[in-house]
Amino acid sequence: MAIAITQCSEKLGYLILQLGKNFLVFMAMVIACNGVHFLIKPYAQPRTTSDIIVGLIMGNIPFLRKLYEEFNSAFGFIIDFGMMCYMFALGIEMDPYVLFKRPTKGAQVAYAGIVCTFIMSCGLSPLLPYFTHQHGVAFTLSLSALLSSTASPVLTRLITNLKIGKSDIGKLVIAAGMHSDFVCSLLLSIGYIFMPSDAYCIGPNVEKNVKNIVTMSIAVVAQTLFTAVVSPVFMAWVNNENPEGKPMKGSHLVLSIAFMVMICASSTLYDYSPVLSAFVTGICFPREGRVSKWVISKINYLLTTIFFPIFFLWMGYAADLTKFQPEDHSTWVRLFIPVVIVVTGKVGGALVSGALLRFHWPESVAIGLLLVTKGHFHIYMAVKLNCGSPPSSGILSVITIFFTVVHAPIVVAHIIKRARKRAPTHSMALQLLDPSSELRILLCLHGTENVPASINFVEISRGTADPGILLYVAEIIELTDRIAATVETGEGAHTTTVRDKAVVEMREQVSRSFQAYVDNDGDGITLKRTLALSTINNMAQNICVLAEDLMIALVILPFHRNQLQDGKLDGGNQGFRYVNRKLLKSAPCSVGILVNRGFGSIEKMSRSEVSLKVAAIFIGGKDDREVLAYVGRVAWHPGVKVTVIRFLVDTSAESSRLAAYRVSLPEQEEELGMDDECFAQFYEKHIVGGRISYTEKHLANAGETFSTLRSFEGQYSLVIVGREGGVNSILTKGMNDWQQCPELGPIGDVLSGPDFSTSVSVLIIQQHKQKGELDGLDEDFSIM
Repeated sequence: MAIAITQCSEKLGYLILQLGKNFLVFMAMVIACNGVHFLIKPYAQPRTTSDIIVGLIMGNIPFLRKLYEEFNSAFGFIIDFGMMCYMFALGIEMDPYVLFKRPTKGAQVAYAGIVCTFIMSCGLSPLLPYFTHQHGVAFTLSLSALLSSTASPVLTRLITNLKIGKSDIGKLVIAAGMHSDFVCSLLLSIGYIFMPSDAYCIGPNVEKNVKNIVTMSIAVVAQTLFTAVVSPVFMAWVNNENPEGKPMKGSHLVLSIAFMVMICASSTLYDYSPVLSAFVTGICFPREGRVSKWVISKINYLLTTIFFPIFFLWMGYAADLTKFQPEDHSTWVRLFIPVVIVVTGKVGGALVSGALLRFHWPESVAIGLLLVTKGHFHIYMAVKLNCGSPPSSGILSVITIFFTVVHAPIVVAHIIKRARKRAPTHSMALQLLDPSSELRILLCLHGTENVPASINFVEISRGTADPGILLYVAEIIELTDRIAATVETGEGAHTTTVRDKAVVEMREQVSRSFQAYVDNDGDGITLKRTLALSTINNMAQNICVLAEDLMIALVILPFHRNQLQDGKLDGGNQGFRYVNRKLLKSAPCSVGILVNRGFGSIEKMSRSEVSLKVAAIFIGGKDDREVLAYVGRVAWHPGVKVTVIRFLVDTSAESSRLAAYRVSLPEQEEELGMDDECFAQFYEKHIVGGRISYTEKHLANAGETFSTLRSFEGQYSLVIVGREGGVNSILTKGMNDWQQCPELGPIGDVLSGPDFSTSVSVLIIQQHKQKGELDGLDEDFSIM
């Protein structure tokens, strides 16, 4: 008895030790995958690339291979279970009804790629010295279906991470990838019924005869129909019992998971592959609903954090590098021929479909190269298809899949490069405005109270008479029920007429004021009138459409708060504030917000002597560079004295605590270089000649910045700042903590705050922001 207890204790201790070793290997794999991914991240490589590299290295370390061999059966069970989860989640994401709809452009591209690749693979695979002759037709068809498919999860994540997911070509590639993945996985699932069991090493190894095939076919059809009919009813009941916003009942959650597991696992009763059964079950499961979304999120979390590190260890173990035979010519043939088949087939299919759909051939080639991408299921099948094959086949299959992934970032970079040349993405910024072309300004007004300040703004912005400015004056009118009843819409664009008496009187008064100004002293100014009439929610979009149609370079908006008799600002109109904030995010050009505190009280600016002192603050960033472009025009006015004040970090007073905030990222270094280059050109053009004064302020922190800004009271009537000027600088660090109007930026918010001067007006400028993170290109660009 004592001996038995001792043996049991020793075995238990040995198992605990082995479990600890496996856990350490798992943690090392996780750390290594994250580390390598971080190192290759600057090259925009997907996660799969780093995981394959780490898996190949760690899977071929000799002492680790011995550890894997001891847990080989457990390894296999974990991998099969993980792939069941993966294929189930993949199936839920697919829409089976696309097969019965008219093919979209993405579907046509997918079908063309599948057909071309499948034909090439069927023609060339039998000629390759790949496997033993017993596989024959079954292996050829299985391999052809695998080569024809695309790893849609890997491709979708890659396209999204590289910021082209919202473009026309990005949407097309994602749609084609999903369609290709769906069709080929479905073909494999159906083909498994008729193929000999040794063609797929992913299921029970039983001899198939006609009886087995008929039985399996009936069982799979019955399972599919049962899932398609019962699961929507069952899941609808669970979702109704557990509405959004309330915790899910544990019993219902257990029932739902048990229902899914029961359907997926039932395939073992009739010798069908559980992995493919999970995919077929996922296709028939409802995609919408709280339970389905919860299951997908949890499965994806499980796969990412636990399964994939183990999966790539298993892959590395299967791809034994010691069996690689570089001296054998057939090794290189088996390595590169599949890559050639996939690339030629996908690119050829994309070119054929592209010619029919009238795509440009470079974009068609790029689409084909992206559809080459393979992923986790292909690695799994590549290893499983290698049972009974030459020892080097595993490593060759993995390296082949690696080559289908690593090229994708280069292809996307080429797409972006071509899009920058061809897509209509003109940056409507003052800094990039051609000096020989007129400046187009859309001047927005809330009412007659904004007219004096707006006229003075036009006066200082007019620049030289040649080329002059084209000024569109537009009232922002909220569309209420009362006003809507008086609106008349004529034929053509911009022919909306408002008959409301108050609106008509206000518009006539605005027109008279501006027309009188242009008639008296409007040399170089072309005045036109327009109207922004909409509900508050749609007002920003309406103004954006106006600015786009009129090719505006600068939109000027009044601040939502007006100055009272005592000099303070009122509470403001929150609807207009919403419009301003939304326009700053989506405007197709540069935007300025004018905070009027006495700027409109200047009745007429003298053109013979200085009557207005203007300060422009430069800390750094594209908005501050836009400020320099604007004040270069202001300086042409003889009645305006412009002073550019550059805030610089006082390095001598900088403490180690403050230095910790200074991070020299490549993007920031590039931004600093652009700042210095822009300011040097501005200095040579305007300051050296004496038209603009210049001063520097060496400051140590945000506190000194605040004190310097307060000293402007009494010195300047107007201060011009960039909205995000110095937003990452130590000189504004902490200012966000007390911001009242974040839309004005750190400096603009301080200058327009209630504790600041009541006689200094502020103009906050934001340079045209491209949508997304592609420099010089909108994220929803179109080049197809």
